Amino acid sequence: MDLNTKLKQKKGGRIPKNDPSIHRHVFRLNDQENARLLSLFEASGMTNKAKFIIAVLFGKEIKTVKMDKAAMDYYMRLTTFYGQFRAIGVNYNQVIKILYRSLSEKKAAAYLFKLEKETTEMAKLCQEIIRLTQEFEEKYLKYTGNNDR
Repeated sequence: MDLNTKLKQKKGGRIPKNDPSIHRHVFRLNDQENARLLSLFEASGMTNKAKFIIAVLFGKEIKTVKMDKAAMDYYMRLTTFYGQFRAIGVNYNQVIKILYRSLSEKKAAAYLFKLEKETTEMAKLCQEIIRLTQEFEEKYLKYTGNNDR
């Protein structure tokens, strides 16, 4: 091979870092300290323990995410209920169209009167749901606006 072609050949492997982390420190924790470290690490949502410890040591901002199981359950049930509520609205529109298409005006008006009563009850139920949701938010989802560090 020619000397020029040898120089043009590239080396394999990783591209070296500009500022590699070459210094290693080891420390030991007792059971309580380890449990506390792990709980803080899990609350931070970070995926790398070493980066988490560096962030704690050098005062970088650590974001914590706290999951409230009761709030999540309530939210999921409320979402399901909202989907059912929308389905009722779609069915309501279809029923009105069918009543006007297939029945006489008097019969349609009579059925619509009954449907109107049920709609009033459903509106009351909706107001109660809104009130309960607001009460739940005030009691259990207290947002302080502060970031946990």
